[in-house]
Order: sequence, then C-alpha cells, then structure tokens
Amino acid sequence: MKNEWLQTDSGKTITARDLTKMALCIAFCCVSAFISFPLPFTPGLVTALTIALTVTALVLPPKLTFITVAAYVFLGAVGLPVFPGGTGGLGRILGPTGGFYLGWPFVCWIESLIKGRDICFRRYAAVAVLAGVPLTYVGGLISMMLVMQVDLWQGLIMAVFPFIPGDIMKALLAAFIGVRVNHMTADRC
Repeated sequence: MKNEWLQTDSGKTITARDLTKMALCIAFCCVSAFISFPLPFTPGLVTALTIALTVTALVLPPKLTFITVAAYVFLGAVGLPVFPGGTGGLGRILGPTGGFYLGWPFVCWIESLIKGRDICFRRYAAVAVLAGVPLTYVGGLISMMLVMQVDLWQGLIMAVFPFIPGDIMKALLAAFIGVRVNHMTADRC
C-alpha cells in the first residue's frame, strides 16, 4: 500500500472534496490570524485564529485535521506572514509563544478524535472547552517558561490566566460554527 498517506482515518482515499475543505480551513486560519491584538503584560496575542483551528478540528476527520493544521504551521514557519499579527518565520516558532504553534496540530487532532460522529453543539462545546482550551495552553506555557526563563506561576500569569475567558467564548463560537458547517456539508443519501 504505497498510497496509505492518501487515505483518511476510515480507509477512504482523500478526495478532491477533502482537499477543498482542507484548503478552505488553511485559508480560514490564515485570515483569522490577522484578527488579533496584544495584551500589554504578555507576549501572547488575543487572536481569532483559535476559532479557526477549533472549527478545523470539528469539521475534518482527525488525520486530515492534523495535516491541515501542520500545513498551516509550516506556511508560517517558512516565513509567510500567516501567524497572528501578520508575522511568520522560525523566530515565532522558537520564541516565547512557539509552543502554541508546535502544539496546535496535536491539540486539533485530539479534538477531532474525541468530537464523535454525531453533530451536536453540546459535544462540540465540551470538546473545545474541556480539551482544546487546556491542551492549547500546555505547549504555550512550556515555551513561555523555557524561552523567557520564568517559573510556573509567572508562566501561568503570562500565557494562561488572561486568556481563559476569551478562549472559552471563542471555543463556544467555534462549536456553533462547526455544527453549522457540518450540517451544511453533511452527505445527503
């Protein structure tokens, strides 16, 4: 099976429709990253990108989610200005917020794995809020602590606490959008 990487989690070959959805999700991530603003006491930005990443996890199967988010991170890593604030390059990946970027493909993959097959706002919201939000903070917190040489408490103050209320609201919005998109694109028999 030399084309195993072209198969989805259910064993089907990736279709043109799948590739189109993946491309649209990457474009959504790129555009949403420009909707961001800084907080004065942290190097992290408040960004709409987390909405797009969660929607990606909710509308694509796990394998395609991982590939899509990894492709988005790769685009930014090679220098395209697709990261929050219109930035890109390895400096962002290796900087204080680099753990967010490196963690996103795995976090989104996990969200996609546990979202279930039923299109349900409650389930999507629970996955986004209880899994996506905390797991996203893990990578960001680790990189913040390592790069800025701060302790756990300082890292939590800079990378986690200020973002919790907004991230919960963004996760709920992403769950709503994910349900709507999945209902619109559900295969009709």
